[in-house]
Amino acid sequence: MSDVAAVRYPTPVVVRGLDVAAKGMLVGLLLLALVDPDGSNLRDKAAEARAIGYPLASFTIPLIWLLAWKERASFPWVPDMLVTLTCFTDILGNRMDLYDQIVWFDDFMHFANTGLLAAAVILLTLHHTTPRVRLVERALAVGATGAIAWEVAEYFAFINGHAERAFAYADTLSDLGLGVAGSVFAALAIHSLWRFGQLREVAPQLGR
Repeated sequence: MSDVAAVRYPTPVVVRGLDVAAKGMLVGLLLLALVDPDGSNLRDKAAEARAIGYPLASFTIPLIWLLAWKERASFPWVPDMLVTLTCFTDILGNRMDLYDQIVWFDDFMHFANTGLLAAAVILLTLHHTTPRVRLVERALAVGATGAIAWEVAEYFAFINGHAERAFAYADTLSDLGLGVAGSVFAALAIHSLWRFGQLREVAPQLGR
């Protein structure tokens, strides 16, 4: 038992409910994608890799909290929800065929989801007194790394050898730029919220 008293902060019920619901629906949609990849619009789009990677990503924070943070901090619902939403919205977007039906949807997802991941890491690792430039630095480190990792995984998972390969270079550059822009936007948004007294006590803040 740790001799450091746990720091507990209340989290709105709606945030907890959204996080749990998103995790549950994510698992359900992934099972559907494995059973019926055509119905989920994930045929030849690495449905199996998503079925492994997305649960690992969405349950990483709960596992780390259980093993390392539980005795000294309340559960970081907001960052956990942000990470879960990146996985859930991608699967839901494919299920609803939004990637093919809406021309700008893929671009929006790269911008938004990279931003959500950057925001989650900022909330987990930086204190609300952190200068804006450090938030942007952290967001760029997370966003650029995440965007590059996604593009490499995407290429080897289903673009290499596919008809889309001819357009992969331009699409990759666009996706990388949007991911970086989304992460910077997230950093600036969090800094503004902190200045107005919002989102100040939502995570263990391990970076202090």
